[in-house]
Amino acid sequence: MSDGDFGRMSIKDGDSDNKRNSRWSHWFEAYVQPCIAEVIGTTMFLFIGIMAVATNTEGTGRLQPALAHGLALGLSIAVLGGISGGHFNPAVSLGAAIMGGLNIFMLIPYWISQLCGGLIAAGLAKAMTPEDQFNNVSGAAFTTIQYEEQIGPAIGAEIIMTFYLVLAVCMGAINEKTKTPLAPFAIGFTVTVDVLAG
Repeated sequence: MSDGDFGRMSIKDGDSDNKRNSRWSHWFEAYVQPCIAEVIGTTMFLFIGIMAVATNTEGTGRLQPALAHGLALGLSIAVLGGISGGHFNPAVSLGAAIMGGLNIFMLIPYWISQLCGGLIAAGLAKAMTPEDQFNNVSGAAFTTIQYEEQIGPAIGAEIIMTFYLVLAVCMGAINEKTKTPLAPFAIGFTVTVDVLAG
C-alpha cells in the first residue's frame, strides 16, 4: 500500500466517521438532549415547590409556595427552554404537541422524562427534609380539601387553572404571532397566580 493509498483510505474513513458522528450528534440534540432537559427542569421546579410546601407551616398561607413554584418554573424555563421548550408538565407537553410546538413522537418520551423528574424531586425532598416534618406536612395545599363535597369543585378549579397555564405557554412561547421573550416570566407568574387562587 502506498502512502497515497493510505492517505485516501484515512480520508474516506474519516468521512464515514464524520457522517456517523454527525448523525449521532443530530440524534442526541434532537431527541436525547430535550428529554434530559425535561428531567432536570422538572426535578428543579418540583423540588423547589415541594420544599416550599414542606417547610410551610399551617396558617402561613399560600404566598410562599406560590412564589416558590412560580419563580422556580420561570427560572427553569429561562435556563432550559431553549433545549426542550421548557414544558416540565404533561398537560403543557400535550398542549404544545396539539399546537405544533412539539413533535408528536416526542410526547411520550417527554411524559416519561417529566415523571422521572417528579420522582427524583420527591426523593430529593424526602432525603433533605427531617422525617417527622416530611410525614406531618400541613398547610398550603394540604388544607384545600377537607370534605368529600369539595372534591368536585377542586377538580374543576384544577382543570381551569391548568388550562390557564397551558394557554400561557401556547400563546406566550409557541404561537408565532403572540410569543414573547418574557414567556418564562409570564408562565411562572401564571403558576404563582394559580397557586394563590386555589
